[in-house]
Amino acid sequence: MSRHVAIVTDSTAYLPPRTMERHGITAVPLTVVLGDQALEEGTEISTRSLAQALQKRRPVTTSRPSPQMFAETYRRVAADSGADAIVSLHLSAELSGTYDAAVLAAREAPVPVRVVDTGMIAMALGFCALAAAETAEAGGTADEAVTAAEKRAAGTSAYFYVDTLDYLRRGGRIGAAQALFGSALAVKPLLQLDGGRIEPLEKVRTASRAIARLEEIVADRAGAADVDIAVHHLAAPDRAGALADRLRARVPGLADLHVSEVGAVIGAHTGPGLLGAVVSPR
Repeated sequence: MSRHVAIVTDSTAYLPPRTMERHGITAVPLTVVLGDQALEEGTEISTRSLAQALQKRRPVTTSRPSPQMFAETYRRVAADSGADAIVSLHLSAELSGTYDAAVLAAREAPVPVRVVDTGMIAMALGFCALAAAETAEAGGTADEAVTAAEKRAAGTSAYFYVDTLDYLRRGGRIGAAQALFGSALAVKPLLQLDGGRIEPLEKVRTASRAIARLEEIVADRAGAADVDIAVHHLAAPDRAGALADRLRARVPGLADLHVSEVGAVIGAHTGPGLLGAVVSPR
């Protein structure tokens, strides 16, 4: 389908494949390095394989897409879609060099490319990409698509429960939370995305209390507005399904609720047992 503005994001948006196809969104994969193997997220490594590797304490790291990969994507998208502009929306630059790689590639693209650091991750990023795509589908300009994505990002919140801070500490993604929690790893931490960084929110003594508190925070944040929610997990489908069911009952203004397992890139830094929730008013 020929489009005036095409939308590109990255694999950490974790949008359902059918949603991406329906809205013509293209995702550039990040890479997971498992031992001596570099594997593309979404196609070459499964979350099950990742979880097994983490449980066995095998070395796992992640890396951004190369500028060349972005450049090839921009050329292909422009040629295939007939777009005369591209909006490229990516996970927080505080957490990854993906945004920087996209900026480098945009300079050589055959059409103008607006690269946006959304400050988001997971479906918090996905909701921004959807907002931009819907604006483009309605005939909006690249500037209007960027504005729609930035407005969605400004209203979106993301909260996370992890069984342990160990994976975040190892990957250097803990930010100020490392200083707050120190070596008190016996607590069950609740984290939030704040200013594009993973920051501490609360510390709770048991997993069940932490998950109950996560539910309360998300329900309060959602309020009665027209709101989308995403529940994410890694190797914890029962936890995620139960939380989703409770949120359906508690949030009167719920529009869409997505439940999905995170991909290998985020999973590598959070570890099995992750339970997250994204709240995004429309």
